[in-house]
Amino acid sequence: MGKDKGLAVVTGASSGIGAVYAERLAARGHPLLLVARRPDRLARLQEELSREHGVSVKTLVADLESPSGLADVEKRVAADDVALLVNNAGAGGLGKSAEMTADQLERIIKLNITAVTRLSHAALTSFRKRDAGALVNIGSVVAHLPSAGSAVYSASKAYVLNFTRSLQMEYAGRPIRIQLVMPGPIRTEFFSSQGLSDSVFPTEAYLTAEQLVDAALAGLEAGEEVTVPSMPDVRTWNSLETARVAFMKAIMSGEVASRYHLTPQGSRPVRPGA
Repeated sequence: MGKDKGLAVVTGASSGIGAVYAERLAARGHPLLLVARRPDRLARLQEELSREHGVSVKTLVADLESPSGLADVEKRVAADDVALLVNNAGAGGLGKSAEMTADQLERIIKLNITAVTRLSHAALTSFRKRDAGALVNIGSVVAHLPSAGSAVYSASKAYVLNFTRSLQMEYAGRPIRIQLVMPGPIRTEFFSSQGLSDSVFPTEAYLTAEQLVDAALAGLEAGEEVTVPSMPDVRTWNSLETARVAFMKAIMSGEVASRYHLTPQGSRPVRPGA
């Protein structure tokens, strides 16, 4: 990544994690295409990065919730000059589903699932032609955290996890890089934009966007498929993967578990942990 300084596309580039990715990639000499909904912020970032790093910085104002906006970005991402796509744009949508409208829930799905899927597909279609390129999908540790306050959001990030991990298996052995980045709590506009306080997590749990991106880029350079910047011991992830494999092996018994068999009296046996 970065040797040929090919074009890097960053979605959700106008603030937070996306803006830091843009700065770090510009500092590495990548020409940039920055995608976001807010033209004023994009214009300021474009001017700043061009001045400070002397690289070509272009912008594309697009709303990835809109089919036409997504199609515009999709078409550009599929071009032969794109070397790196950072799929960063997404929606938070924290709160109980009962207190949200169906349209609000659909917005999360459009940004966190549909846009990520279509842009990944477009980028990989181009990468296959050249046997080169890098795809970075920004997931979240909440993929492992079902929550009464983030049903669709956590589900959407579980999709990003399984989608990206499956792509990694599909492209194993090819010179195409696919990385899943799994942030924990990050100090950005994520909470304030939803009218929430950062106090939802302990202060010491937070990383800055700069810390996250620097770790993610280091992980990409090191060849990591999954990067969890705030996880001190990689054995934690390895244990999770071992448990997942054991679970899949266990469900292949071809038998109904004894806890689901009725006793002669018609009652069910006591389940483990009951």
